[in-house]
Amino acid sequence: MPDNKDYVIEKGTVKDIDKLEKLYNDLNDYLESSINYPGWAKGIYPIRETAVTGIQDNNLFVLKMNGEIAGSIILNHEPESAYSQVTWGIEADYKDIIVIHTLVVHPKYMKSGVGKKLMDFAKKYSLKQEIKAIRLDVSIHNTPAISLYEKCGYKYVGTVDLGLNIPDLVWFKLYELVL
Repeated sequence: MPDNKDYVIEKGTVKDIDKLEKLYNDLNDYLESSINYPGWAKGIYPIRETAVTGIQDNNLFVLKMNGEIAGSIILNHEPESAYSQVTWGIEADYKDIIVIHTLVVHPKYMKSGVGKKLMDFAKKYSLKQEIKAIRLDVSIHNTPAISLYEKCGYKYVGTVDLGLNIPDLVWFKLYELVL
């Protein structure tokens, strides 16, 4: 397991796009050969354009260890439309809410705390921005991620269909951390 004492989390840059695309592809190859908890697929999601958009929008962050991207997260104010189907713990405009998207960990760094470090970063970042809550969605099949979110104090709010029209990706649990 790689040494994870020394890590840095910073905004992704154009220089990171090729590395992020490789991370997404490596992760999707790994998921295809093991249990694909999130239901992601190479060439469908996440893809190079996911990284390009996150970097252009200035809301993609990378966690680097030894100069390598070990993980990444996108933090923005853009909920899925299905988020309106539930009653959240706090009423607020989405300018005051951070939504977590595309939390990824390279297979080489799985089970080494990278996901937790990115979730902790999302909380610190949101507090600094005086955000009122953080929200996210997760496939009902993604038990490792659900466990992480619950350990980080996120509260289950409801289950919705995100309307992706993908047979195994119909139902998503919504979680919220009120700050």
